[in-house]
Amino acid sequence: MPHRILRQQIAKPVLDICKELRNVGERAWVVGGCVRDTLRGEPVNDWDVATTALPEKLQQTFRKVIPTGIDHGTVTVLWKGEAYEVTTLRGEGAYTDGRRPDSVVFVEDIDRDLARRDFTVNAIAYDPVDGRVADPFDGLVDMGNRVLRAVGDPIERFQEDGLRILRGARFVATLDFELEEATEAAFRGALDTFRKVSPERVRDEWMKAMKASTPSRAFEVMRRTGILEVSYPELLEQVGCAQNQWHAYDVWGHTMRVLDESEGDPVERIAALLHDVAKPRTRAKSDKTNDWTFYHHEKVGADMAERWLRDYRFSNQERDLVVGLIRHHLICYTNEWTDAAVRRFIKRVGTDTVDPLLRLGEADALGKGRNVEEELESLKELRGRIDKAIEEGSALTTQDLAIGGNDVIPLLDGGAGPMVGQILRTLLDRVIEDPSLNTRDKLMPIAEELAAKQGQ
Repeated sequence: MPHRILRQQIAKPVLDICKELRNVGERAWVVGGCVRDTLRGEPVNDWDVATTALPEKLQQTFRKVIPTGIDHGTVTVLWKGEAYEVTTLRGEGAYTDGRRPDSVVFVEDIDRDLARRDFTVNAIAYDPVDGRVADPFDGLVDMGNRVLRAVGDPIERFQEDGLRILRGARFVATLDFELEEATEAAFRGALDTFRKVSPERVRDEWMKAMKASTPSRAFEVMRRTGILEVSYPELLEQVGCAQNQWHAYDVWGHTMRVLDESEGDPVERIAALLHDVAKPRTRAKSDKTNDWTFYHHEKVGADMAERWLRDYRFSNQERDLVVGLIRHHLICYTNEWTDAAVRRFIKRVGTDTVDPLLRLGEADALGKGRNVEEELESLKELRGRIDKAIEEGSALTTQDLAIGGNDVIPLLDGGAGPMVGQILRTLLDRVIEDPSLNTRDKLMPIAEELAAKQGQ
């Protein structure tokens, strides 16, 4: 891992901003995650600039400045059509609410500014004008050792802002680092402060953790340090919960492997994490096999997940996808399915959900640790049959029918109403069984018959 930054690695607009500040007698540094990621050779999406210039001088120096957080020394500089956050060097007062400092004081020393940051690898600054690195807490050494260490006293750092322990868990996964012993030991002491963190901030960190190659590393930290006890205690019920003969791991171990095997986006990985959340609550011994069963765990789990997703402010679209994936994740396909059964499966889960569901199914199979190849081969066959059904233009939604609501409305005495949708859904069921019916000439007589029955 390189221990130096080259000036050409800094985005030109950021370098220009730093030069402008030097021209008016001030100094500026790029700081935090953008320095860390540059050193790691990772792409940087957000550049943060810290400066000795006070907010008033920033407004005088640049033509277009938005006072986004001016009370805390932060402004947004618009430079050649792009927005960059620039913050005056500062120290911070107490964190009464465990979320943000009660007060800030502007300082002129970059080391004092870095002292308020969470982890040493995020407390490195680089002056792109003179090419000097400021690293008062040996963040470069910790990066080389792949260690995540709190700046200063970890107990003090984490009691200031409860989100920092969750960020630490996330960094373990996204950076592939290990927690330094004293840093991890301080996590549990900050749980009361963590309870003050808003659901939105927790959700955002979970979603960022899902971008790691092995997100399970974050959730293992959350499990052993108490973070899950606060944010989703039901998941802890999976630990030590034995499964049936088809699984090589307990429910928690299986879930962690499914999470890592999932190739979907962060929302799909949330579904992978929660797909078996209800197994501990539905576990029972089968009278026939004397093995563990988990009847309706997919339905109970979908309900449990929906409540949590609402509490943690996931969007309606995200919530619908995750709940749908959990509800349908048991894919009991056999090669005895008829083509009509395949079409019914697509209709039941939804055309937009089929691909994410099959991805979850593949991850679920890989996470079992037994009979993997057989199950993957079965899913591959199902995917091929689904692709064929879609390519053939099979009617899978009411919008695919050869007639629509405007054709049905005149057939009903009451005109438009819920009966229109009911008739269209019945027609779709008929067409799924026999695709040859999907013509106007064949559907209209059936629609007339259904409408007449409703009028009786």
